[in-house]
Amino acid sequence: MHKIFLALHLLFAIFTIGPLVHAATTAARGVRRADAIAVAASARTARIYAYASVLVVIAGFAMLGKHDDDFSQAWVWSSLVLWAASMALVLGLLIPSLQRAGQSIAAGEDPRPNLGAVAASGGVVGVIFAVIVFLMVYKPGR
Repeated sequence: MHKIFLALHLLFAIFTIGPLVHAATTAARGVRRADAIAVAASARTARIYAYASVLVVIAGFAMLGKHDDDFSQAWVWSSLVLWAASMALVLGLLIPSLQRAGQSIAAGEDPRPNLGAVAASGGVVGVIFAVIVFLMVYKPGR
């Protein structure tokens, strides 16, 4: 059963976290170009995959307790805290900033005041997930 949950965990990570990080890290391009379609697509993609990333966490929980991996391992709870922080950034900063940029574009205004928040949050989300991958592979403290 452990191998099934591991496979699901990896598949969910690839097919949800990959598109989420891509949308987050490239969203600023649409704002820079004042491309309303790209901005809306980035916001929609980030929202869908942020919610879908819960599947990664569920499959990860299903593996806990096997092979001495549990919440007493720092890499497990650190990864969970980092995932929650990335979700807060995506849902609380990135998506609202993209929505404001889209509204500015629709109103014929300059969307660039939102560019800093979009670019920074997207970059930080990418770094957070890189750190999570490192923690999952290296498993410090184990």
